[in-house]
Amino acid sequence: MGVSGSTRTSVEVLLAEDVPSLGIHGDIVRVKPGYARNYLLPQGLATVATEHNKRMVERHRKQLDALQVDRLKQIRAMASEVSKYSVTLEANANNESQLYGSIGAADISKALQTAGYQIKADQIQLEGPLRELGMYTIKIELHPEVNTEVKVWIVPTSAA
Repeated sequence: MGVSGSTRTSVEVLLAEDVPSLGIHGDIVRVKPGYARNYLLPQGLATVATEHNKRMVERHRKQLDALQVDRLKQIRAMASEVSKYSVTLEANANNESQLYGSIGAADISKALQTAGYQIKADQIQLEGPLRELGMYTIKIELHPEVNTEVKVWIVPTSAA
């Protein structure tokens, strides 16, 4: 393999998994030969960084980068659509516009999903539950790099 009997002070290995304080999957790192021979290689955490392995990882990384770029484009397109959409939720309220209960992130998420937007409750950035009738602008974090807002109208339940 090129590691056993090595007299060099370090060898290059390709990480097959994330290794704390060393690197993440796909990284090429230099380590002591004994560390590679006795721990990383037998545990399946790394392989010897041959030219073929380096080329394969680079090709795989380019594919992942392309997928990530496409995914970000889709997320940005959805953010643009969501920002033009407004959610209307009916709630029971008293004469002072105070709700009997409250509207939370799960309620807003459910309304957005019903409208075809796959937004989870944990992506909705509420300061706290909404307890009054009115219009709110709610922040949504779709991705660490993509934020948007949605208008939420809370209206009184219409009498049947």
